[in-house]
Amino acid sequence: MIIGSHVGMSGKEMFLGAAKEAAGYGADALMIYTGAPQNTKRKPIEELKIQEGWDELHQHEIEHLIVHAPYIINLGNGVKEDIFELAVRFLRLELERSEAMGGEVLVVHPGAHVGEGVDRGIERVIQGLNQVLDETTTIPLALETMAGKGSELGRSFEELARIFDGVKHNERLRVCIDTCHMHDAGYDLCQDWEGVLQKLDQVIGLDRVAVVHLNDSKNLRGAAKDRHENIGFGAIGFDTLYRIAACSELSTVPKILETPYVPGAAKKTFPPYKYEIAMLRSGVFDPALKQKIVEGEL
Repeated sequence: MIIGSHVGMSGKEMFLGAAKEAAGYGADALMIYTGAPQNTKRKPIEELKIQEGWDELHQHEIEHLIVHAPYIINLGNGVKEDIFELAVRFLRLELERSEAMGGEVLVVHPGAHVGEGVDRGIERVIQGLNQVLDETTTIPLALETMAGKGSELGRSFEELARIFDGVKHNERLRVCIDTCHMHDAGYDLCQDWEGVLQKLDQVIGLDRVAVVHLNDSKNLRGAAKDRHENIGFGAIGFDTLYRIAACSELSTVPKILETPYVPGAAKKTFPPYKYEIAMLRSGVFDPALKQKIVEGEL
């Protein structure tokens, strides 16, 4: 089971700090944003302490680095040309930064059609990706499965497949499956995970799956809301998430946790990743996990 979590990259240590955080969770994979996910402000590559971070990762035998593009990128926007052009321009830069950091894949949300309709949104995403990807692109770009809130694109495997089919250099494309998003989009992970997996293979291909975002959901199936919950405490449940994490068909694919910090007293929050990783590796759910984290028993 290749498993890790999203970790922060900020302050003086930058990537070195992210590497230390991942090692502290007992992870063998990690996911970072190269800057704040809500904007495009980025430090120069020379200030990221990339080599120091990899030295730390290698000491702990962590080999899998996933990079996530910021949420502000919207290739599906057919209304505002400047937003679309920003998405194309910045996605190119993020691919360059991901390569410089030694990332194995860059994950991006497909985008939103902002009221123009799915067909127009997919047309714009294809147009953008054809401007971003060419024969010199070295880092695969993984389109993430989405929950379907608002005008999000990529809420079904079929929508993602339409994007794949329209992109000239789609050999550079991959997919990132998010368990919370798929559940919220209506896929029945709990009762028919094998069927979902088979459908994914038929429509896109399991060989295209580069990352699994492993998250529980606060919502009922099909709610189209995208609200993550801690492993085992949501509507998907521990047994299903463990089955997905241990799935033999995806054994070589990194699983990344994006579950929320656990709230405690005085607005203090605690990262759950060390304990969730251990719980998933053991295959045993601890219903008192959140309280134990807050009380410092773990």
